[in-house]
Amino acid sequence: MLPAAIWVVAAFLFAVAPAATVGFGGESLALNLERGRHHGMELNQLKDMDRVRHGRFLQQSAGVVEFPVSGSYDPYTVGLYYTTVNLGNPPKEFYVQIDTGSDVLWVNCVPCSGCPRSSGLRVQLQLYDPSSSSTSGSISCNDPRCLSGVQSTDAICSQGQCSYVFQYGDGSGTSGYYVSDILNFNTVVGNSLTSNSSASVVFGCSTAETGDLTKSDRAVDGIFGFGQAKLSVISQLSSQGITPRAFSHCLSGQSSGGGILVIGEIVEPNIVFTPLVPAQPHYNVALEGVSVNGQMLSIESSMFATSQNQGTIIDSGTTLAYLPQQIFDPLFSAIMGNLPGSVQTSSPNGNQCFLTTSSISDIFPSISFHFAARATMQLNPQDYLLQSTVNGVTFWCMGFQQVQGQGFTILGDLVLKDKIVVYDLERQQIGWVNYDCSSPVNVSTSTDGTQYVNPERPVYSGSTSSEPYLVTPFLALALLLMQLSFFDSFPFL
Repeated sequence: MLPAAIWVVAAFLFAVAPAATVGFGGESLALNLERGRHHGMELNQLKDMDRVRHGRFLQQSAGVVEFPVSGSYDPYTVGLYYTTVNLGNPPKEFYVQIDTGSDVLWVNCVPCSGCPRSSGLRVQLQLYDPSSSSTSGSISCNDPRCLSGVQSTDAICSQGQCSYVFQYGDGSGTSGYYVSDILNFNTVVGNSLTSNSSASVVFGCSTAETGDLTKSDRAVDGIFGFGQAKLSVISQLSSQGITPRAFSHCLSGQSSGGGILVIGEIVEPNIVFTPLVPAQPHYNVALEGVSVNGQMLSIESSMFATSQNQGTIIDSGTTLAYLPQQIFDPLFSAIMGNLPGSVQTSSPNGNQCFLTTSSISDIFPSISFHFAARATMQLNPQDYLLQSTVNGVTFWCMGFQQVQGQGFTILGDLVLKDKIVVYDLERQQIGWVNYDCSSPVNVSTSTDGTQYVNPERPVYSGSTSSEPYLVTPFLALALLLMQLSFFDSFPFL
């Protein structure tokens, strides 16, 4: 969530995924990731939820934290990715939303005004109580960690206490103060899973919630931000030498679902990288052009520049993909120009859809996004079309949505699925490659090329002196799909 947030969650079938293992000098970390699902959402509702999310875009060798992903990709099933974190001594388990658009880990605390007590996700909610943890400590305003949060607008000083107020574009919000406590995690020694490791981290303790954050049907215990600021857990663990300063995901587009999310760098030989745009609060990249079936579209180059009110953001929390009118119009025209006359068009509920009896792979064109450093992301029809049934008739509808009055391109899970996506924060770059996300992956734990790989797959580079471990995705029966998104807290939306 970018600096403004509301959650879209709902009742769902619930499953706990056993943690897969990742090796690192004999150790690795693992957390379980579950996902909610909510059936029957219309495309307009998906767009509304994405607009909400877009408003919230609020070394040593290291181990790898791995989040097995449960569920299946279905854009008409709206949920959210979340995982569990164990905080305090004795440890307590909290369900927190995974969010690449914000920085801070925060959970609801005792006492809390407006915090929901039950969840439509059928998970047991609870409140963090600093007084019940022997390792909890307060964070003062002159603490260096608080000062870094003030610089990134993640913290304020209130009555000598390091605090925060996150106000979201839909009118909801949360506020509280920062604490330090133990984050407990599993370690792997060889192939034996234990749970005797921990690290001290700073996180938010929310004492008040307003708006949609108070609703039980959308409730989890908090948010787990994966941004780049110093107060993010990924930055804190990296600075302690516990994890690398990188994370990766691979979300399966197959009906069986599944995937991988790791703090660490997934390694594949054909990954292409593009630099992150410097000094941006989100994961901005430099889009330079769009082509359809290899034909470059005529789009003003100024539309691809990054500024305060335009640019391209890669956001794994957005369900669909959003384009400014100056990019959407020529793209849609090119798609239409490549279709045979047998394809019928329709606009159920105001959405641009197509009716055909042929395979979409045979008649719809491929689309390529061209980024800086000559990195290309190629999209097949399944990466930009959504299957929808209206009154018993099956349509294929555009997953690209035109957004008028603003210049941001936001690429969500619809186009990111079936790809390894690597967020290399050490080198300030994002990379991707098409991939079967139900397959194992190779993971590097540091920037020196050290890799821990599936021994049945080739070793592409790095040391083989340490025992290799395999990262595998967990395939589940029921749950998930893409999360919320946020337009509303952007002043230009």
